[in-house]
Amino acid sequence: MAKIGEGQSYRLVIIGGGPAGYTAALYAARAGLQPLLLEGNEPGGQLMQTTTVENFPGFPEGVQGPELMQRWREQAERFGAEIRAEDATRIDLSQRPFRIEAGVSAISADTVILAMGASARRLGLESEKRLTGHGVSTCATCDGFFFRGKKVAVVGGGDSACEEALYLAKLAESVTMIHRRNELRASRIMQERVQGEPKINIVWNAVVEEILDVAAGKVTGVTLRDTVTGERRELAIDGLFVAIGHIPNTALVKEQIDLDEHGYIRVKGTGPGATATRVAGVFAAGDVQDPFYRQAVTAAASGCQAAMDVERFLEGSAFHDWGLAGTASATATPGTPAGAGK
Repeated sequence: MAKIGEGQSYRLVIIGGGPAGYTAALYAARAGLQPLLLEGNEPGGQLMQTTTVENFPGFPEGVQGPELMQRWREQAERFGAEIRAEDATRIDLSQRPFRIEAGVSAISADTVILAMGASARRLGLESEKRLTGHGVSTCATCDGFFFRGKKVAVVGGGDSACEEALYLAKLAESVTMIHRRNELRASRIMQERVQGEPKINIVWNAVVEEILDVAAGKVTGVTLRDTVTGERRELAIDGLFVAIGHIPNTALVKEQIDLDEHGYIRVKGTGPGATATRVAGVFAAGDVQDPFYRQAVTAAASGCQAAMDVERFLEGSAFHDWGLAGTASATATPGTPAGAGK
């Protein structure tokens, strides 16, 4: 296949190498679209920071996050997806074919799937980085199972932090919420649920200064600093969940497509076109358009949808029925979806 530097044109370019991007590449390749996937210089998404994944279907004994992503990548390549470890540095969606720049090269694409994911906000501590996957997590649904009967803490004070704490309360011995202010930012109903859960205790006016113990290779506690008095103390815990929000990776397209108030890409609802953006030929999949679930399996599902939607779009299959201004005007009945019955 031609190299990126040659400026080749593609029917489909997928931006992002996580569960959504790899799944989209797999389905699109099997549909004969010969997609190009720009997975970036740090491919694999957030699962690359996960040690054992136990809630992904088909792996009853669990699987290492990096291993899962590598197998996913290889499966997409097996069916003919071209995958490059290149970051998209500029995306121009003003007209079709769309223009994507990667390094010093330019690529044109009839359609684009945006699957850049979202990045969890971090505390910014070296110990946090070292212990991520070894007691530090950003997803209770993903990792809470490992802390059954143990003491855990949740950093944050918004709805997401409350949801994490309530989920963990079903599994852990105790849950301590650590919040830098003297009141939660969460909605009233979430505050009431948290405060009504006997397993949850809230430490007010506190920030995490250090996570213990890097030398032991696991979380044994945290050092807290009181934001009012400056007093420091240690809290013994077995796991720390950082729930201070996510940042969707939409900087390259933020002036070109509709985003919600938090920066996530707006897509259509359920059914055909569920991944379509307001720009005809541009689709979004995975965490970049999902502020709610943020699971590998849901990202994969939307990657599948996006690839199928792209195939229909390229076939000109009744996209006007999907409410997409300026898209293909053909009125033919949509054909068999990509991968149907396979």
